[in-house]
Amino acid sequence: MSNLFSNCEFLISAYKTSQLPDDDGMEIAFAGRSNSGKSTTINALTNHKGLAKVSKTPGRTQLFNCFEFKPNKRLVDLPGYGYAKVPKKMKKHWEKEIDSYLMNRESLIGVVIIMDIRHPMKIFDEQMLTWADQSGLHSHVLLNKADKLNNNDIKRTLMKVNKEIRKYSQSTTCQVFSALRRMGTNELSQVVTPWFSEPEQDTDPFEKN
Repeated sequence: MSNLFSNCEFLISAYKTSQLPDDDGMEIAFAGRSNSGKSTTINALTNHKGLAKVSKTPGRTQLFNCFEFKPNKRLVDLPGYGYAKVPKKMKKHWEKEIDSYLMNRESLIGVVIIMDIRHPMKIFDEQMLTWADQSGLHSHVLLNKADKLNNNDIKRTLMKVNKEIRKYSQSTTCQVFSALRRMGTNELSQVVTPWFSEPEQDTDPFEKN
């Protein structure tokens, strides 16, 4: 199938939400722990190995990294959360800015929540699922690093996580994924591509009764 994201290009890195691109158009965010593989997931989705910078040291994604694949249509790599070695001051900054982004960003239409399949459904993951559901946004869970488990463990974990997700959201979808081996990339693209095809809200007052 055609890859909507194949022409994705780096747009900007922002330390604060106030430095992000103008809040119009449509964008989806990639959220997860610092070692969940957010950057490699974006690289796999866009078929661009060096697009999102990947570090072997968890916690290096300390900015909002924005990528644009069509005018006013973006992917946003959020700062990773929950890594113990990050200084407390930085943690507080991230928490404040991520919260501001999630609560106030009007162009945000959905979130991809990336989890290490070996350690899924941590507290912040659960909070993200609840928030997305209550906000009426699209949400999709990636159980990344599936190459680390055998097929039986993959199936067992997928079934368990799907059951857990229902406690927080009835609309969230879930799949297994391996950014390293590009397993599940087409499925991810098929899930999130329709999110961008929905018409934006009409604000023309003359067309309303």
